[in-house]
Amino acid sequence: MITLNEWQQQGQLESINGQQIFTRQGGDKSAPVLLLIHGYPSASWDWEGMWEALTECYYVITLDMLGFGLSAKPKNACYLITEQADIFQSYLNKLKVSDYHILAHDYGDTVAQELLARQVNSNDGSGSHEPRIASVCFLNGGLFPETHKPVLIQKLLLSPLGPLVAKLINKQKFADNLQRIFGPETPPTQEVVDTLWPLLNHNNGLAVMQKLIDYIPQRKQHRERWVGAVINSDVPIKLIDGAKDPISGQHMI
Repeated sequence: MITLNEWQQQGQLESINGQQIFTRQGGDKSAPVLLLIHGYPSASWDWEGMWEALTECYYVITLDMLGFGLSAKPKNACYLITEQADIFQSYLNKLKVSDYHILAHDYGDTVAQELLARQVNSNDGSGSHEPRIASVCFLNGGLFPETHKPVLIQKLLLSPLGPLVAKLINKQKFADNLQRIFGPETPPTQEVVDTLWPLLNHNNGLAVMQKLIDYIPQRKQHRERWVGAVINSDVPIKLIDGAKDPISGQHMI
């Protein structure tokens, strides 16, 4: 297991689109590029368990999205999915990446759908100089908003009580919610809880949780664009889905 301290030491904070974003890369720079996009409400540390295996085959790039993990969490930000996609595109351009593969999870699936939509729409003759997506692998996430089943805490954060609910979240409540989502046969270890909780709290992260949860109504608002990106894309797309996920499991498949 890569500890949070080791993960942080092996990455760095960089200014991307005017925000301090935690980034990390690994592997041979001559290998195919793989972009990892994490979920809600965690961070890029989610990938630590497969980091070593992935870096044997790919040049792996990841970051903590705005509002997550070790990155900036400004209270006045809108936290739009399009803004997160802008950050990824700016970072890929900064690294001079020409083409790349995507592995995304949960919230990250929606960011990947927006990146895919931009590529699909650039194929209409308008032209684009952005890095090209070679393939996408989606892990559990709300690809179709009508099949997404938010858990109680997500519903409460979406409600007018959201700011109050965020303040009342403690480590035990957080652990209980992880337990429900992880599934009966794969509960989170104490080390996972002990790592994700400080990542959530870093830079006063609880204060923006109700803003980050706005990705759920954004999915409904942009359904045609984001579902259309999956339907109309000409790049290989794969879904790997844990069926027992109560939010985006068997019913989403």
